[in-house]
Amino acid sequence: MSGLLFAALAGALMSIQGVLNTQVTNQAGIWVSNGWVQLTAFLTCLVLWFINGRDQISKLSEVEPKYMLLGGIIGAVITFTVIKGMDGLGPAKAVLIIVVVQLLVAYLIELFGLFGVEKVAFEWKKMIGMGLAIIGVVLFKI
Repeated sequence: MSGLLFAALAGALMSIQGVLNTQVTNQAGIWVSNGWVQLTAFLTCLVLWFINGRDQISKLSEVEPKYMLLGGIIGAVITFTVIKGMDGLGPAKAVLIIVVVQLLVAYLIELFGLFGVEKVAFEWKKMIGMGLAIIGVVLFKI
């Protein structure tokens, strides 16, 4: 149950964050806005690291494979693309497309067992669900 609540909270916060970041971008510029987002995220993590216990930072050097450390770079690109998507399409359309593509990519990651994720068997019902989601995007854009 907590996974469902955290996932729902993440979805809500991502939508709110995208709108806020787009508004900051309109006033301060894309890279200033993106930098601010990443800086404040880092500072928040630093404060929480001091409060919640201190895992060893040196453990990062032990992460294998090394490409697993690209999350921060991808996060900066995500912030940029969400801002540009919301600016171009509006929040509802952008988030709808983001979520459907996110679902498709997540299923492909599971299907092929990429990035250390346990491989799952192909299921037609999931593909039908994906098709319905894509139809929903098309109908929403009309």
